[in-house]
Amino acid sequence: MAGEWALELGGLFKAFGGPWVVEGVSLAVPPGSFFGLVGPNGAGKTTTLSMAVGLLRPDHGVARIFGNDVWADPVAAKTVVGVLPDGLALPERLTGRELLTYTGLLRGMDKGMVGERAEELLSVLELTGAENTVVVDYSAGMRKKIGLATALLHAPKLLVLDEPFEAVDPVSAGTIRTILQRFVTAGGSVVLSSHVMALVENLCDRVVVINRGKVVAGGTVAEVRGEGTLEEAFVRLVGGHVGGEEGLSWLAS
Repeated sequence: MAGEWALELGGLFKAFGGPWVVEGVSLAVPPGSFFGLVGPNGAGKTTTLSMAVGLLRPDHGVARIFGNDVWADPVAAKTVVGVLPDGLALPERLTGRELLTYTGLLRGMDKGMVGERAEELLSVLELTGAENTVVVDYSAGMRKKIGLATALLHAPKLLVLDEPFEAVDPVSAGTIRTILQRFVTAGGSVVLSSHVMALVENLCDRVVVINRGKVVAGGTVAEVRGEGTLEEAFVRLVGGHVGGEEGLSWLAS
């Protein structure tokens, strides 16, 4: 059964010297799906995704990518996954093209193939004009796009993206959406986290909601949202309420 899933997490736990940040998270991502992971700030989304792709070792539990144990067989697992972490740290003194070249060669790709794919990625992501600019001078949105380019470069079967649309302008966001939809249509799988429920509702076919380190709902988007919107279901599931109606009377003075 393990090989049937693009990504399978079984009972992941993680703490940092205090209460559990992630407490028994389990989920399964079918191949060819566009999968959303949502939750309030501090819910454990980034920690969960970091453990899922081998950036952070879990205290307990297992993570598998297409049946490959991320920690027992990391090379096999990481060969088929592309990752865009939240707060991605990049080699800032490399240009965009140099970063793609370095990433491709580090993965053992042929130099000619790296050059061809880098050219195409820079063009599609509208970074051609900045290919010779060092990354330290990139805007936040440009960093997201060059980070996505490094994740796509080796033609992975699975993309794991933590807040890929954060700080991205609407035009660039539209480009990224199109690329990800084409990737899924061609048979790839995408797992993304986002705070924007409308985005997840429009893009994803399946979604898991986590709160305080635990899965509180999961299934198709239609199953999770019920009769209302995904945002309404989200607020209900995490026990939140929309504030701002009381207090701050001095603002109206």
